[in-house]
Amino acid sequence: MSTPAYVPALGRLLIALIFVMSGLSKIAAPASTVAYIQSAGAPFAPAAFAIAVIVEVGCGLALLLGFQTRLAAAILAIFTLATAVLFHNNMADQNQMIHFLKNIAITGGLLQVVAFGPGAFSLDNRRKSISVPA
Repeated sequence: MSTPAYVPALGRLLIALIFVMSGLSKIAAPASTVAYIQSAGAPFAPAAFAIAVIVEVGCGLALLLGFQTRLAAAILAIFTLATAVLFHNNMADQNQMIHFLKNIAITGGLLQVVAFGPGAFSLDNRRKSISVPA
């Protein structure tokens, strides 16, 4: 059974949405986001905030469009695993445990993108198909 060509693009869309929406919500409420980062004990909260926004929005959009897809997915996988460990590590709190496991699952999906690429409907593959040999 072959996979329809649109499935990888749909998968990228669904994974990218959580990052883009999360990054935009951070932009909309920077003070509360920095306070949350500080409450978790992360050093350099303003810098961590800026990095989070750049990674979530920038790599999220790259993943969505299929641009530098494997690199964007790898960065998001590392970021997501780090946020699971740093921010959702209280396993006694069921909500935090759910967020931890969600982040682990998202990391797994991102690693699938790293392993198998963006699929047919992506800017990465569009650039390959229009390349003119020298």
